[in-house]
Amino acid sequence: MINKRWYDKDPILKEALELLRLQPDETKTEAAEFLLNLQEQVAGEVIEHVYEIINTYQGKGNRWYDNDPMMLKGVELLRNAPPHIQRLAALKLLTALEQKSFEGVEL
Repeated sequence: MINKRWYDKDPILKEALELLRLQPDETKTEAAEFLLNLQEQVAGEVIEHVYEIINTYQGKGNRWYDNDPMMLKGVELLRNAPPHIQRLAALKLLTALEQKSFEGVEL
């Protein structure tokens, strides 16, 4: 497949984001708050790049997370994080979604 999404390369990341896409808005909000903690794990230049992406796509893109500014920022932080941080965040995201609670889940 030529047009693979950025998260399709890692089955855990793919599963986490696909499951997240199907969640109710309240759960998505909690997940976005969890993903925003990635700011502490990525470099400043990555944060600046994420803000550029947000300004470009917020409310204008076709991706499922483009219309929610908090989710867009969280997913873009995840996308730009190092692979080992992506995997760790995806595993914790899957666990929280499975438990239906983000209480006590930290990166």
